Amino acid sequence: MVTLNDYAPIVGPEVIGQLQRLAERLKDRRFVHINSTRTGGGVAEILSRAVPLLNQMGLTTTWEVIQGDPTFFEVTKAFHNALQGHEVRLSPAQLQHYEEVNRENARKFTWEADYVLVHDPQPAFLIKVMRERARHWVWRCHIDVSRPNLKVWKYLREIVSRYDASIFSMAQFAQNLPHPQYLIRPSIDPLSEKNREITPEEIDQVLNRLGIERDRPLVLQVSRFDSFKDPVGVIQAFRMVRKHVPCKLILAGGEATDDPEGPRIFAEVMEAAEGEPDIQVLLLPPDAHHEVNALQRAADIIVQKSTREGFGLTVTEAMWKGKPVIGGAVGGIVLQIRDYHTGFLVHSPEGCAFRIRYLLHRPEMAQRMGRLAREFVRQHFLITRNIRDYLTLLTLAENPGSRTIEL
Repeated sequence: MVTLNDYAPIVGPEVIGQLQRLAERLKDRRFVHINSTRTGGGVAEILSRAVPLLNQMGLTTTWEVIQGDPTFFEVTKAFHNALQGHEVRLSPAQLQHYEEVNRENARKFTWEADYVLVHDPQPAFLIKVMRERARHWVWRCHIDVSRPNLKVWKYLREIVSRYDASIFSMAQFAQNLPHPQYLIRPSIDPLSEKNREITPEEIDQVLNRLGIERDRPLVLQVSRFDSFKDPVGVIQAFRMVRKHVPCKLILAGGEATDDPEGPRIFAEVMEAAEGEPDIQVLLLPPDAHHEVNALQRAADIIVQKSTREGFGLTVTEAMWKGKPVIGGAVGGIVLQIRDYHTGFLVHSPEGCAFRIRYLLHRPEMAQRMGRLAREFVRQHFLITRNIRDYLTLLTLAENPGSRTIEL
């Protein structure tokens, strides 16, 4: 089992000491996280690593997952799309179903807590029926809500306003709410199966098993099959590149249990890639962390051409592996990629194609960008910083109005 001290060689012993001092003030507090899936997506990955570490540090931390039927997840996917700016219409019956599923989940929960951190819209309604179960309720939004659909946001805002605080990934996502709002960036765990160091032999074994030859440069995008990740746009960019430079494209991704649109988007990608021997589309299971690790380390260039993005942990993962990343200039990607420094930001398939060609012709620049990118992640986007932010937030909740908190 990974312990907090195992991170000291990566982040330094002083960071570990700071976390221990923060946790000492919060010992024996009960901390509950609630989301809508245990596998698939960045939220589940963060919680699977953060919850055990918080327990080691003395907080009684649990992770609850709400259950729902297909209709419920169709409604919450519509919430997701609406918060990212799509025009969405939800009937009163659909909203009523969303509320009733949350009430059913509330009846099954038996816990009481000092702090509850609710992730995204799916379980947000729980506060209306469970408010007395915890002293402090915080809503965590992992979605790009910079330009939400106003009708849907009006409905959700009435729910979210009941919380004691909200967390967003960047300042541009903050909303007009009657409580404090905090900025906490997501993170990756450098010791997880997806991000740990692996040998060249392990990489070759995965590539051989997946039928991938390294006879030409590999361009890779790893993400859920979601329209906001724009996999079809990546295929368009690749076709432009291949006219001038021999290369291969791999689109690797999985499905999340709370995303009913995944199969339809996957079918669209397969249709767009049909008849292209240099494009390989991989539908991976949610636990294919070792395979993703190997693919990212084997790739020459990694792309994340999102059109909207809450944060984009696949960008963080690629940067940690020392790869140059070409990302859509949206959401949390712009917090990670410093243009011309740790990668390139693009706005179109044409721009993406241009930057792929640019880096394929300049391998030394690609390597330099990768080195800078890895160090940038080490300083800003590792799990130890994420846990520090959580502990700081809980400490602030314990000391409302305090200007100074001594450790």
